[in-house]
Amino acid sequence: MTLKVMLVLALVVGIVAGIGAIFFKYLIAVIYNLAFYGIFTLHLDPNAYGPPSPWGAGIVLVPVIGGLVVVWLVRSFAPEAKGHGVPEVMFAIYHQNGNVRGIVALVKSLASAISIGTGASVGREGPIIQIGSSFGSTFARALRLVQHQKITLLSAGAGAGIAATFNTPLGGVLFASEVLLPEVSTRTFLPVVVATATSTYVYRAVMGVESAFVVPFDGLAQGHVVNGAELILAALLGVLMGLAAWAFVKALARAEDLFEESGINPYLQNVMGMLSVGLLGYGFMLFTGHYHVYSVGYSTIQDVLNGGLTTAGLLLLLFAGKLIATCVSLGAGASGGIFSPSLFMGATLGGAVGVIGEALFPGAGITPTTFAIIGMGAMVGGATSAAMTAIVMIFEMTRDYEIILPLVLSVALAIGVRRALTTADIYTIKLRNRGKPIPVDRTTNMFLVRQASEVMYRDFVVLPGSMTVTDALKQIEVHKTRVITTDGNRITGYVRFGTIPYQADRFAKQTLGDIASTEYIIASNGNNLNTVITRMNRRNRTYAIVVRETRGLPRPEDIVGIIGREEIANALVRNHYG
Repeated sequence: MTLKVMLVLALVVGIVAGIGAIFFKYLIAVIYNLAFYGIFTLHLDPNAYGPPSPWGAGIVLVPVIGGLVVVWLVRSFAPEAKGHGVPEVMFAIYHQNGNVRGIVALVKSLASAISIGTGASVGREGPIIQIGSSFGSTFARALRLVQHQKITLLSAGAGAGIAATFNTPLGGVLFASEVLLPEVSTRTFLPVVVATATSTYVYRAVMGVESAFVVPFDGLAQGHVVNGAELILAALLGVLMGLAAWAFVKALARAEDLFEESGINPYLQNVMGMLSVGLLGYGFMLFTGHYHVYSVGYSTIQDVLNGGLTTAGLLLLLFAGKLIATCVSLGAGASGGIFSPSLFMGATLGGAVGVIGEALFPGAGITPTTFAIIGMGAMVGGATSAAMTAIVMIFEMTRDYEIILPLVLSVALAIGVRRALTTADIYTIKLRNRGKPIPVDRTTNMFLVRQASEVMYRDFVVLPGSMTVTDALKQIEVHKTRVITTDGNRITGYVRFGTIPYQADRFAKQTLGDIASTEYIIASNGNNLNTVITRMNRRNRTYAIVVRETRGLPRPEDIVGIIGREEIANALVRNHYG
């Protein structure tokens, strides 16, 4: 399929993603107003605090009731809709040939809207990414597109979803490029650009062009030259945010594992987790007048940016509360993203640093608003590894260009510190812990996401290593068939006669075991090519013997194929010309 056709398809994906983002926002508004106030209305300003719920202390049960509905939906119709969504999209790209089931979009939108609308501490971006990718993948499968085109439309749908959700077209493009696309080239980048631009236009045509957050220009004034004190404090904030991102990554992974390994009924798990979230939010209401940690938390972020929260102790308490609420919500089975909680944690921790810096250096131009914005970008970048996405999206959401220099420094340091502590980020640690890793460098070539079973050479025979070479040559085609040797129960070697100069006298006296090579690895047919090549390179091997996925030691009857240099080269050629 030509690039022109792909661009047209990306346009369709962008339109659907834009409409989906609008529908999702209104769905959250309806559920939130019903759950918290018992009224039906489409109006909800997420950046403004709402009044206390008339339910009083009974509000602690709202997240519990919503959570039970979410658990039922996810378990009954789409298990992959559980959690924050992006790891599932990555898994589909690298381990499922870019296939995301169509029902995921429906279940994810409803489950996430209920989670957010009933107070679970999760964000909107994860659901809309999974919804957009689900449509892109389903659309591509319906048109019978090849794998790299399917992955491109999947990524375009995800980027278009996040662009429309936050009104950040550049951020959507960069998110798809940095986090999802295995290859950034003309054939992948242009469809993503078309989809994100289209979805943003559709969203703005209906919802307006306002940025996600309103920033009063009293942080870094226009024309302000950043001074040394601000840069030093921004650097220190970057280091602190790297530690915070590491804590978030580890805490979320631990919470998910604890709930899964507890052996407790999933519904009871949810009751325990969401009741604790409900109590935490109600506690904040009693002591501060607002629920704060419930839902996406944009109202608290906007309050920090407006300078309404200027007590370092309270800001640090809000950071800790949101961290706990988010990890417990997702661990207990809520459906929603981590981007908005990361913005919340970054704004509160950054704001606290700004308050302290302003007190210590009163004449240095340091303000809580400035460092709240820097903290937002640093926390998002540190947690997700998406540096350019974090920088550009913070600029698009706040429209404050003067913040760029200290923001870039802080984001870079946050990612560096977190990577020094753990290679995995908030998106990849879940897959790595479950034995389904993806490349650390996600801008690899598209052909590397193909499964071993699609690439392997299948013309082979399994022969005992004790067989003489003379007898073996009578059973095979020398220049075509490859031989795998065994001792009866174990794989012992590999022979490819076409690469061995024929010497009749020597072969006549030797067995297959005498000439077999042990320069191979054992790979599963479910591994992707990137995993196979990485393992071959680490062990300095030239071949991979592919076996069925099985527990225990692979046996000769489990062998299904072979991957060598030719197969890798052919996969690359088919990727570019097929």
